[in-house]
Amino acid sequence: MFPTPSGPKRRVPCVGALVHDDEGALLVVRRARAPGAGQWSVPGGRVEADESDEQAVRREVLEETGLHVVVGAWVGTVQRPGLPPGTTYDIRDYACALAVPTSPVAGDDATEVRWVSRGELKALDLVDGLWTSLQEWGMLPH
Repeated sequence: MFPTPSGPKRRVPCVGALVHDDEGALLVVRRARAPGAGQWSVPGGRVEADESDEQAVRREVLEETGLHVVVGAWVGTVQRPGLPPGTTYDIRDYACALAVPTSPVAGDDATEVRWVSRGELKALDLVDGLWTSLQEWGMLPH
């Protein structure tokens, strides 16, 4: 087997957290790094070699927002182009609930974090496909 001109293809396991508050607002972060730097997404990232999806979701949410969550059901999976070119991020998204209601604080891979309503989410510069996925899964904020 010979590599393609763009290099070998690689799939990277990732997770995302769909966290809604008691009023139905969705937790979003503005990404600090590529891909999608400056755009808004849900908290998440790579699954480390020694982690389960649940552990990775809890770690990523804590690192990016300072919040502790309880990880619930798997909601859906998306594939996104990753870095370096030829890499695909295989992102498994999970419904989550706040373990302790506190205010989020941006950290790690996020420059901003906030709770948004549906109208506020629609007005943001979102990463490709986020709105469509949330809509298909019935996970848009209220």
